[in-house]
Amino acid sequence: MKKIMISLFTFLLASIYTTAQITTGTYSSLLQLCKELRLLERTSLPNGVPDYRPQTIIKTQQTLEQYKSRLLKLDTIGWSLEQKVDYVLLRAEMNALDFNCRILKPWVRDPSFYAILFDEQSDTPDHEGPTSFAAIELWRYSFPLSFDDEKKLTAQLKIIPPLYEQAKTNLTGNARDLWSAGTGDIKDQQRMLEELEKKTANNGKELKEAITNAKSAGLQLIAWLEKKLPGKYGPSGIGKENYAWHLRNVLMVPFSWEEEVTLLKRELTRAYASLQLERERNRNLPELKAISSVTEFNEHTDLSVKILMGFLKQKEILPVKDYMEPEMRKHIGEYIPEDKRNFFGNISFREPAVLYSHSTHWFEIARLREEPHPDLLRRYALPYNMWMQRSEGLATCMEETFMHAGLWDDNPRARELVWIMLAQRCARGLASLYAQANMINYEQARKYQVEWTPEGWTGDESLAGFEQHLYLRQPGYGSCYVTGKYFIERLMMDMSRQQGNEFKLYNFFDSFYGAGIMPVPLVHWQMTGKDDEIKNLNKK
Repeated sequence: MKKIMISLFTFLLASIYTTAQITTGTYSSLLQLCKELRLLERTSLPNGVPDYRPQTIIKTQQTLEQYKSRLLKLDTIGWSLEQKVDYVLLRAEMNALDFNCRILKPWVRDPSFYAILFDEQSDTPDHEGPTSFAAIELWRYSFPLSFDDEKKLTAQLKIIPPLYEQAKTNLTGNARDLWSAGTGDIKDQQRMLEELEKKTANNGKELKEAITNAKSAGLQLIAWLEKKLPGKYGPSGIGKENYAWHLRNVLMVPFSWEEEVTLLKRELTRAYASLQLERERNRNLPELKAISSVTEFNEHTDLSVKILMGFLKQKEILPVKDYMEPEMRKHIGEYIPEDKRNFFGNISFREPAVLYSHSTHWFEIARLREEPHPDLLRRYALPYNMWMQRSEGLATCMEETFMHAGLWDDNPRARELVWIMLAQRCARGLASLYAQANMINYEQARKYQVEWTPEGWTGDESLAGFEQHLYLRQPGYGSCYVTGKYFIERLMMDMSRQQGNEFKLYNFFDSFYGAGIMPVPLVHWQMTGKDDEIKNLNKK
């Protein structure tokens, strides 16, 4: 595996750092290759149903090898730094598709892959976890439906029955935990269809039939999955070597599985120790009181948004755009009774702006819409969750950044919540790493996360189950919050050393956002001109 890893990056970096390549194209050739690559997996049958049949995946792999060959022949001599970054980014995207076809195989191992209905918008650039390109974004529709929307939704729903039939042929994997938890996701699709049925009671016959047929197909698939479950006994993790290959070749993280474990253990220690130090400092202060009514919730959340946005402007932490505050307000949520709150509910119902620091996710969602990146490769969310380390790492980094910049100087108890959140992310990240290495199963990972989350803060444990299922489906996601934060902090260190007294946080984040949503080591290369993290990918 190490030899494969070295060979891949040897030829990748050779095309950038040597002149031994054949000149067969310009940067425009790279852009054309990008367009073709992003259409490659979006293969559908004549009726519009996505095609994940084995023979189609084999053809995809064969075409991908041709694309790799074309990329290798491009000569990057004379390209700008940003264009060279794009070259490596496109290579990583090819690796991501290669990884999905060879190792992850969600269409074979993961029933959740066929759950294509989504009734909530993700706070990340795209759906978390492997997702079919036929995803139906129910949250985008307004009810009652317009004529055009009814027609569009009807056509989308008609895809579900034949896709579910195809799933029964494609799903030959033996990953028991993915199979079991994935069956639950298909069941949740039924709930969405039932809710949709109620919302569209006054719509036309064709839409009603599409919903009825989708529900019937769902019941049949669930019965089939449950019948097959007793025969599924294999592990769901991909193993340490495959995990490391994905880290280095797709996410561009110059770490091994073991190095990620070391980092997360260190951060877990720091989080717990810092929490105790904060508590010692605050021992004479009253505990934070949880919000206990709808009125209090509305007042407190409104004030928290104002405080956070005012702080960012006053302190000049990052560029504040007109679209940011309205976007954040759209996603405040609603009041939740205390006995139904999960971990993040327990945090936000004590001090909402602590969680809103992480919810700067929504700034990026709005930026994709309002200020799309001029570069084709970075204009849209990268496929295969390649944005995970950059997006989740940045949101996690903001929590400590705002705290250190003084957001909680007048409310010291809120600082404790920041460390509690970091500890929880380390706990779930470590659990996911052990699960991917097949050292523990899904249920044990869920219990590990609960055990190592600071006592009394877990709340509704169904969240831990949801998270560990996602992290089992998408290797690298569970640890990316902490790993991404680390690489952003490294970038901040290098920029401050380069700029000395001229370093300003505002300028740092302005450049960081401007680079686009891509793996942080590539952002590092573009912002500093230092490619050491990229070169280090070739050393192990």
